[in-house]
Amino acid sequence: MPEGNHSIVTEFILTGFPGLHPEYQGLASVVLFLVYSFTLMGNATVFFLFATDRSLHKPMYYIILNLSACDILFSTTTLPKIISKYWFQSGTISFNACFVQMYFVHFLGSVNSYILFLMALDRYFAICHPLRYTLVLKNSTICILSITAWVVANAGPLMIVIRAYPLPYCASNIINHCYCDHIGITILACTDRAPYGFPAFVFAMVVLLGPLAFIIFSYCCIVRAVLKIANLQGRLKSLSTCSTQLMVISLYYLPRCFVYLASNVGIKFSADMRIVIIMLYSLCPPMINPLIYCLRSKEMRESLRKQFNKRAASQKTRVAAVSD
Repeated sequence: MPEGNHSIVTEFILTGFPGLHPEYQGLASVVLFLVYSFTLMGNATVFFLFATDRSLHKPMYYIILNLSACDILFSTTTLPKIISKYWFQSGTISFNACFVQMYFVHFLGSVNSYILFLMALDRYFAICHPLRYTLVLKNSTICILSITAWVVANAGPLMIVIRAYPLPYCASNIINHCYCDHIGITILACTDRAPYGFPAFVFAMVVLLGPLAFIIFSYCCIVRAVLKIANLQGRLKSLSTCSTQLMVISLYYLPRCFVYLASNVGIKFSADMRIVIIMLYSLCPPMINPLIYCLRSKEMRESLRKQFNKRAASQKTRVAAVSD
């Protein structure tokens, strides 16, 4: 279909939360700004600790670093525009910028899913095959697998963007969402959406359910391996090494699976509720994940404590020098 068919629409309008009363729009922008700020600060802290503490240069923390990078990029892709809508009443986005945002939304979502797969793989080898762990999952191996995840994740989003871009957008230009995604854009096309929607749905299911299937398998194996440990303290210690990853994985997958399951069993959500749920499972995990790492991971806690002690000692030295 020729590209000129979409020339009628030159920009899109993001509705954000359709039912939000105007008097609460300022509050919404402040909340979203705080979410974005905490996300940046939390994940930047993970990068800082990794860069300054060599004891964190282990496979598990390389995976966490990739997840933090993905979380920062996803939040930066989606939040600034919706914040500006409520802060500066600027809800319009150009035609091309909307498709660029759509690409990054689906690309970074795919990367996130693959990184969580690597997280489960790390715990699987650490608990089920501890003697082979250091041989199989070296830092170099994790780096190669992480780069592969970022590269492979390009294929699906590129395909759906390339197919959606030339469609004739000649009707409404209002997207009922806080950011541009495939469903929100293609539903506005003046053509049958089925040939474009079904491949995108298959892609989403493969990216979501493929890694999830391995994650479920790996944790079943982990539980079975832990139950074979005779010592109760040994069992608890083994399970505690998985708790951080399990929390992060649950935050990503459980809400998404709930939404897909609910839609298939006939549970209907209002437009506002659907957008709120999507925003919660898209933006809360990037903000909460660094807190989970720092509270649940002993090595991260120790690294953070060392940084606080170092800063406190430096301030005491400066105060002593001034007083002298």
